[in-house]
Amino acid sequence: MINPIALLIGWLLDLIFGDPVKLPHPIVWFGRMIAFGERHLNHGNHRKLKGALMAIGFIVAIFATTWFIRKCCLLVNVYLLLAFDAIAVFYCLAGTTLIREVRQVFLALDRSLDEGRAQVARIVGRDTSELSAQEVRTAALETLAENLSDGVIAPLFWLMLLGTPGMLAYKMVNTLDSMIGYHTERYLQFGCWAARIDDVANYIPARLTALLMVIWCPKCLGFVRKYGCCHASPNSGYPEAALASILNCRFGGPHKYFGEVFDKPYIGDNDRELTTADMKTAVRVNRTAEIIMVVIVLASSLISLL
Repeated sequence: MINPIALLIGWLLDLIFGDPVKLPHPIVWFGRMIAFGERHLNHGNHRKLKGALMAIGFIVAIFATTWFIRKCCLLVNVYLLLAFDAIAVFYCLAGTTLIREVRQVFLALDRSLDEGRAQVARIVGRDTSELSAQEVRTAALETLAENLSDGVIAPLFWLMLLGTPGMLAYKMVNTLDSMIGYHTERYLQFGCWAARIDDVANYIPARLTALLMVIWCPKCLGFVRKYGCCHASPNSGYPEAALASILNCRFGGPHKYFGEVFDKPYIGDNDRELTTADMKTAVRVNRTAEIIMVVIVLASSLISLL
């Protein structure tokens, strides 16, 4: 288990600063590793096998490397280990940056539709060039819900189970999926295993995220049960359904990725106009869920010390 002090320091650093843009970031390194592997392996025969070996190899390598670094830190000084763990938590959590980006989408949209489209393109994988103002707001809020799971709850969940190595290994899983886990001609075979591993890694965290989001609104659970499975992903629909139920709005529908249109099911049926007030409500929901999860992990860490 991680030292509770390291967890608190790392979380507070993310709360205050968000992603350290001007500092080296392990997720950027993960991305470069994946891009290098994809460029050299995603061609010819046996693409599924090569993609599987790359994905599993990278995940195991990150877990083992983190475990080894922590052992070396402990041999030098327990405070060095605490610092390493705190920095790892800081780098792996993305709650503050995600909220900032979503706020910027709504502010940009207030200035012009083109600015809103350009801003939301920073946080979504779909083609944003033809989105309406309503679709820009919907995309931003869907991403806010989905990435609460991917960027906050899931890393903390794996930190609670497997410590810092598990948390960093999860970030590699998530980065693999975000880069090659698409149902397009290029990635269908090569990214198959990356997508499936991500589905498994997020199965519990996604549902836990939805539960944490609606904890103050138990009547929303029925909505989540009904619409949580209405998504191309077996997991993303649950946090999206939770937020849609709280906001009484509709998410989902057709999206364009890499020039191809994917007709995703709708989550909810109230196609009302979304507003800045909805964004502020969604931010409060995200922060509340995040704080509760941090308390859970802290309590688990403290119990392990007894």
